[in-house]
Formats: sequence, structure tokens, C-alpha cells
Amino acid sequence: MKKRCLGTSDLYVSEIGLGCMSLGKEEPKARSILDEAIDLGINFLDTADLYDYGLNEEFVGKAIKHRRQNIILATKVGNRWEKEKEGWYWDPSKKYIKEAVKNSLKRLQTDYIDLYQLHGGTIDDPIEETIEAFEELKKEGVIRYYGISSIRPNVIKEYLNKSNIVSIMMQYSLLDRRPEEWFDLIEQHNVSVIARGPLAKGLLTERPLELANNQIKNDGYLSYTYAELKNVRQQLEKAFPNFTKTEIALKYVLSQSVVGAAIPGASNIDQLRENVQAAQAKAFTHDEIHKLKTITKANVYTNHRDA
Repeated sequence: MKKRCLGTSDLYVSEIGLGCMSLGKEEPKARSILDEAIDLGINFLDTADLYDYGLNEEFVGKAIKHRRQNIILATKVGNRWEKEKEGWYWDPSKKYIKEAVKNSLKRLQTDYIDLYQLHGGTIDDPIEETIEAFEELKKEGVIRYYGISSIRPNVIKEYLNKSNIVSIMMQYSLLDRRPEEWFDLIEQHNVSVIARGPLAKGLLTERPLELANNQIKNDGYLSYTYAELKNVRQQLEKAFPNFTKTEIALKYVLSQSVVGAAIPGASNIDQLRENVQAAQAKAFTHDEIHKLKTITKANVYTNHRDA
């Protein structure tokens, strides 16, 4: 598995990471997926304290405990919850971040986190205070680097200008090309993009479109109607007959120089293997990338203030 460096860090992550959110709540199944991912050459695991209210971190922690030094471990903070209470609320305060990291370390059974990410954010947050928390955790050796997980342009610009983030996690796929509007700016700051959702909820895989859920059938996906999704998939098949849809989706995302890794989820081992195999496909040429862009929409964020 090829590796890429995240931003200005010394974190060399596999081009295909594993988004752990879809592992589920059954530990044996989750463990089998994690073990297979690592055996296939994936060294980048992304979880979050919010996923199944800490259970996801516990599964990841158990899976990597005996091989921690071989793993680039990423988790997230900012969504606060309390036991025996439903729901969560947003808390990017310094006090909470420094409290939450201790709980994540315990669940992950480690004494450091390679990449600690703010799990969201708004322009009204105490951004300087949040940055201070991450910087202090770096000095303490509790985290190696930090980043944000956000699609809000104004938030992204604040962190690019004021912090030492090495990465920005963004929903990005061939069907959601909104982040491309900001790639030049992000790259100018020597920050990497971590692409989540690169398979667009399975719409860019071999799974028949007819099996999509009713919401997609009725409302489409982002700015695409169901009929448009069907047309795009047909055009992709016609233009790239020697590629699977998964290969097309992942190789397109990885063709962007600012992208440090794509982190599709996997709810079973077959999906995981398809994702890893797709990464081995040959890179697209400049002309092929142009063709892909003509087939899909160059959708942009419609409201820069609130996006």
C-alpha cells in the first residue's frame, strides 16, 4: 500500500485508510475487519469518541494494542455526552478537550494519539482557546499532531490562518466535489485533505442503484436527482469500461495532490478488500481526470458563511 505524508507532519499514512464508524457494535465482527485491514497494509485508522459513545474507540484500542507502533491512529473530540443521557452537545472548550482526551486514551489503550481532530466546529467557537488546547496537548506529548473535521469554509480558513493543523477531514467524492473549490488554498498552507465518504454512501460502488434507500430514490443525493445518478453511473461505465466504479471513485479522489488519504468505511471484509484492491488500479491520466469532471457536477458550497 502506497503511503502519503499528512501536511507538514511525519505521519506517513496508507492512501486508503479505514473509517471505523461503520464497524458496528459486534466486537468479533469489528475485530475481524480491523485485523484484515491491517493485514492488507492499511496503517491509518480513523475513529471518534462519539462513535457508538466510545465503544468504537474501545474496539480499535483492543485491535491495535499489540502493534501500536505500526499504526497511525486518529480520533476526534468536541461532541460531548454524558452516560445515561440521550444525545450529545457541542463543546470545543479547552477544559473539555483536555478532559476528553484522557477518556479517549483510556478507551484506545494507548498513551498518545497520532492525529487528534476537532469533530466539527462553527465560526462562533472560541477558536483561539481550542487551538491552545491542542497545542498544549502536543507539548505534553499526549498527541503528535492535530487537525479538524469540517466542511465549513469559514471555519477552515480560520484554522488555516491561526493554527498548526496538518489535515482537514472533508466529505469528498466524485459526486461531492464541493471541496475542490478550496483545494488550492489548503495546499498553499501545506495542509492535507483526508477524504471521508469517497464512495458516496455506496453510490460509487458495484452495488446496484436499485438497492439504494428510499430517501435517495425520492430525494436524490446532494444536487443529483435519482435519474441523474443513474445517468452518471451509466456514463462512467461507458467511459471507463476497464475500471470498477470503486476504482474510479477512489483513484479520482487520490488523483488530487492535496489529498493525504481516502478513508472509506467497511461493514464487512468483502467491502474492505474491494477498497484496498481499488487502490492498486493504475492512476488516471490528465485527460481521464478531465473526462470524469465533465461527467459529474462541479458542485460548490452554496452558502460560504454557514456551510
